[in-house]
Amino acid sequence: MNQYQTLKIDTQNAGVAIVVINRPKALNALNKAVFRELDAFFSLDYKQIKNLMGIIITGVGEKAFVAGADIKEFATLDQEQATALSQNGKDVFDKICDFHLPVIAAVNGYALGGGCELAMACHLRWASKNARFGLPELSLGLIPGYSGTQRMVELIGKAKALELMLTGSMLDASTAANLGLVNHVSEEGALVADCLMVLGKISRNAPLAIKATIKTVNAFFDKQINGHELETQIFGGLMVTEDAKEGAKAFIEKRKADFRGM
Repeated sequence: MNQYQTLKIDTQNAGVAIVVINRPKALNALNKAVFRELDAFFSLDYKQIKNLMGIIITGVGEKAFVAGADIKEFATLDQEQATALSQNGKDVFDKICDFHLPVIAAVNGYALGGGCELAMACHLRWASKNARFGLPELSLGLIPGYSGTQRMVELIGKAKALELMLTGSMLDASTAANLGLVNHVSEEGALVADCLMVLGKISRNAPLAIKATIKTVNAFFDKQINGHELETQIFGGLMVTEDAKEGAKAFIEKRKADFRGM
């Protein structure tokens, strides 16, 4: 885990990896190295963490979760390179969105442009009171390039998403929560602790069912998949697992279930 240059991986809390984007001088802006290292972590490196039950993504410091993309890398891109950059960012964020364990964005400070897109790629979003969200790419003559136009519509609806992008406005944490962009606003100093609490609550459920829920909910937004049929198939498959048998038995016996992920 020490091979990273732009990430810090904190595993001090059992079963949880806190992935900290660590570029404080650039307000944690996303550059090629950040994408490369996020891709490495979510592809293979997470397997090094024993009994992993969930991941928290945050930014170092209090000023910014991720203030946006590293615009310095945009200056010399031609069309082909820009398209490849967008595709790579989308692929990495899709990997986070499709990850089999819950991923929570702990949003501290600014989450703008690519930072907002990263937060939206996570399954859940907790925000500090000083968090600010926005997609200001139009002011650069661009549009969000890492599926931001799609995920923002999914989360807050077409009209509000268009207003946010077309005006380049920022949302404070309370407004973001009211619109459904954020799950919860944490009190000062409690952001990561709240995320850890939520992961602890989630982890009391059956591991196979957690994984299946993420998969079936994501299917709602995949035009290539019939989510209703997938849900039926997965429901049937889970019914014959040891965890489902244990869950029913524990319910009848009025005790806590001992799930094994089998």
